Amino acid sequence: MRVKSRWFKADREKTPKEIAGAASFILWKIAQNALKNMRGADYEIEAGPRYFDYLREFLIFLILVADRIAFEKMENESRASFTLELALRVADNLAENQSALLGLPFPDSKNAFIDKFNERSDVYAQCGFDENGPDFAFMRYLGLCLLEYCDERDRSWVVDRVMQIDAIEAVATVKRAMKGLLDTEPEHRLGSGIGPD
Repeated sequence: MRVKSRWFKADREKTPKEIAGAASFILWKIAQNALKNMRGADYEIEAGPRYFDYLREFLIFLILVADRIAFEKMENESRASFTLELALRVADNLAENQSALLGLPFPDSKNAFIDKFNERSDVYAQCGFDENGPDFAFMRYLGLCLLEYCDERDRSWVVDRVMQIDAIEAVATVKRAMKGLLDTEPEHRLGSGIGPD
C-alpha cells in the first residue's frame, strides 16, 4: 500500500499534534486496507461490531508501531505529545464511524477504545522493536488479539496470516509514512500533500 506522507509545504517544523493529525489519517487507511485484504483472503467478518473490533485492534497495533518509530526520531516530550494526540484522534475517528454505522454513543465508543489501548499498550511495551521493526512477540500479540474476534473456521490460520503478510505490509507502510512526516524537506512534485496516492 502506498500513501503520501510528505508535507506539501515544509516551511517550518511541524508540531507533534500536526504530525499526529496526518498520521491518524494514514493509519486509518492502513487498517482499512488490512481488513480488506483479510476479507479478500476469506476471513469471515461482516460490517458490524466485529468489523470495528478488528479495526480497533489493528489501529492500536499501528499507533504503537508509530510510537516506537517516534521514540527514535523525537524528543521525549514531543514523542509523548505525538502519541497521545495520535491515539485520541484515532479514537475519535473510530468512535465517529461506530456511532454513524452502529448507532453507538460516541463517548462510550471512544472510552472503549482508550481502555483497550491502555490494556494492550501494557503488553506491547514488553515486546521488542528495533531498526527492523517489531519483534516476533509484538507481531504475534496482534494476531492473538485478533483471534478473539474470529469464527471457529478462521482460528487455524488468522495468526499466521497476520504475522506473515498483513502486519509486515502495514509496518512497512507506517515506517515509510513516518519517515515522510518527520522529514523537514518540502515535497517538490505536484500533489495535494498528505493523503493516499
